[in-house]
Amino acid sequence: MYKVGYHPYHRKMSAVAPAGAGSAVSNTNGPIVPAPMFALPTLSFTVTQVATVCETLEESGDIERLARFLWSLPVAHPNIQELNENEAVLRARAIVAYHSGHYRELYSILERHKFTKDSHGKLQAMWLEAHYAEAEKLRGRPLGPVDKYRVRKKFPLPRTIWDGEQKTHCFKERTRSLLREWYLQDPYPNPGKKRELAAATGLTPTQVGNWFKNRRQRDRAAAAKNSDKRFSTLPVSESF
Repeated sequence: MYKVGYHPYHRKMSAVAPAGAGSAVSNTNGPIVPAPMFALPTLSFTVTQVATVCETLEESGDIERLARFLWSLPVAHPNIQELNENEAVLRARAIVAYHSGHYRELYSILERHKFTKDSHGKLQAMWLEAHYAEAEKLRGRPLGPVDKYRVRKKFPLPRTIWDGEQKTHCFKERTRSLLREWYLQDPYPNPGKKRELAAATGLTPTQVGNWFKNRRQRDRAAAAKNSDKRFSTLPVSESF
């Protein structure tokens, strides 16, 4: 599975708006909205320009500016239909909805629009983390691995942000195949090999290390079980 790691756009949004004109009011329980007395000029960006600004702000991790920019777009944009179907704009709206805690809006965006594979990892992470957050709030406690597994089973990834490839234990099958190949060559990879494998699979070095550790434990347990079976089938004269 693609697990959410640190990324600039995951940082907490400030609850205090920057000083001066153009400041925005935001809080952890509501959307980011411009200050009541703030007036923006009518913008006339093309769809391409809007998409470029969204991508730039997304990469910068400045979610507050991204939210203000989306708010500033005129409702009666001359190419509103094209704008509402542009992937960069839709992805930006999803990111703002996620960081604002508006998970219903996030789910709606992700379920109603088809995204290309380049956006899948980021959107899948937000889909899962949003459902985890809702489950934690409902249960009043942090989720454990089993809890998260049940959440994933209850709320599977929509096909709009998933290429349909089956996943096992959170990893795609091609990722697991590559891990198994490396394991057969060296079950104890050094830090350099872990980093190399992480880059090849899209995982983190920690995830790679955990997979190898768990695989070694399973193999040892299987070997011990097989040894016990062989011992129990020996004739009494050979067992002692």
